[in-house]
Amino acid sequence: MLSGWITGILGIWMVIVPFLGFEPMGNAWNDWIVGVIVAIAGFSMARARPWQGWIAGIVGVWLFIAGFVPGLREGVGLYWNDILVGITFIVTGFAAAAVSRPPAVPVA
Repeated sequence: MLSGWITGILGIWMVIVPFLGFEPMGNAWNDWIVGVIVAIAGFSMARARPWQGWIAGIVGVWLFIAGFVPGLREGVGLYWNDILVGITFIVTGFAAAAVSRPPAVPVA
């Protein structure tokens, strides 16, 4: 599933970003935790279980909100990174959760 690969790769990106030296330690821990959680959920979305998509979407909502938290927002690039990657997690996570639900069977 493409959304799982996108989510997993962006999760790895969130783990790598703190090592590039652009951010303070508080935001580094936030990005590491978010990255690990979403990378695991993203790469396991291939099993078509909706909980991985829900986790990626909810963590994406947190990452989007974290872009506006003053203690975690220490640079313009990091601000936009958290917001754009958070939006991507929201879209791919909730889309994967919606696709993996079994179709409703009409009751006769």
